[in-house]
Amino acid sequence: MKVDKIRNLTDAELSHQERDLADQLFKLKFQMNMGQTESLKKIRGLRKDIARVKTIVGERNRSAATEKK
Repeated sequence: MKVDKIRNLTDAELSHQERDLADQLFKLKFQMNMGQTESLKKIRGLRKDIARVKTIVGERNRSAATEKK
């Protein structure tokens, strides 16, 4: 997922996206532990997407905190 696309999402959509990505990551890890899949690229990609979403949320929280001061 591209950063530009993530930045255009609302806060509610970001939290929903983060939950969806975390759920997908959990399922892939579970499948990997059961020996059903060997998709390390997908796991790495999901982890990076989750980090991107969390970074954008953090940026928005910090900018909102500085505006309140």
